[in-house]
Amino acid sequence: MRAVKLAILGATGAVGREMLRLIEEYQIPVEELRLLSGRNSVGKTILFRGIPYTVQIADEESFSGLDYVLGASDAPISRRFAPAIKKSGALFIDNSSAFRMDPEVPLVVPEINGSDAFSHSGIIANPNCSTIITLIAVSGIDLLSPIRSMMVSTYQAVSGAGIRGQQELEDELAAYLQGQVPHPEVFPAPIAMNVIPWIGAEDSDGYTDEEMKMQNEGRRILHRPELTVNCTCVRVPVMRSHSISVTLWTEHPVSLADARDALNKAPGCHLMTDASCDYPTPLDTSDQDLVWIGRLREDHTHPNGISLWCCGDQLRKGAAANALQILQYLENGK
Repeated sequence: MRAVKLAILGATGAVGREMLRLIEEYQIPVEELRLLSGRNSVGKTILFRGIPYTVQIADEESFSGLDYVLGASDAPISRRFAPAIKKSGALFIDNSSAFRMDPEVPLVVPEINGSDAFSHSGIIANPNCSTIITLIAVSGIDLLSPIRSMMVSTYQAVSGAGIRGQQELEDELAAYLQGQVPHPEVFPAPIAMNVIPWIGAEDSDGYTDEEMKMQNEGRRILHRPELTVNCTCVRVPVMRSHSISVTLWTEHPVSLADARDALNKAPGCHLMTDASCDYPTPLDTSDQDLVWIGRLREDHTHPNGISLWCCGDQLRKGAAANALQILQYLENGK
């Protein structure tokens, strides 16, 4: 792979810092690196390969001469800078929700639809974290028979809300230990010792926008516009790595033996087969890129149904790692 010139837009946030760490871990050759952020972070220094880099202000002139810009900011920032990034000639691989449903922008999970990345016109979108983890877990089965519907419940770590979400869980746990009542700011209710069955903003018919992403993004990634998903998203007091319960219904029956074989071969998956413990947990799956799968079983309510449990690191495969794997896919030609 050639040495690339790249920038991280939103370099001081949780995803931006993870991207920087993974560039080093993956040994991606870097000719030039720019760390970009808002005014509050300008002047901070971050070590990369033992060298201190100073965070620069992000403006319309920040992208000249670059090969790639990795987006680790929110949707309004991505929309603001996308025209300047495209004008500069750099490819924008964006982790926000800004362009995920734009039909002109590929929405890519390399293990599933990596070839879509080559159809870009200057922007490639990274899917939602839970969407990535879930679709990786079911992609092998989908190759045996098209998935028509899914019933999904997500149990999402506080890392999904960034550094502030992680800090709020730590602060609330400390408050409880001291006999104090926590006062949440990031989440709509206390998250320590609690679960919150609401993530995102209300979308339609009582569902949140976070819940609808699983269906809407899944249709694009799997190239299946008729896919239906009933999703409930729950925030749980876990620091890192999302867990997801899935029941899926395929067009034709798929045996458990065939499903196990497919999941064993599916890229990005780790199927647990230990009879004494066949299910992953967030602690098992943090700080690595595979989606771990367990509790594979038949759905007793439908002849074409299969249920499973999966876990994956939200900051890595659900965000930073997927973006960098798109970059590697493009650079390697596959």
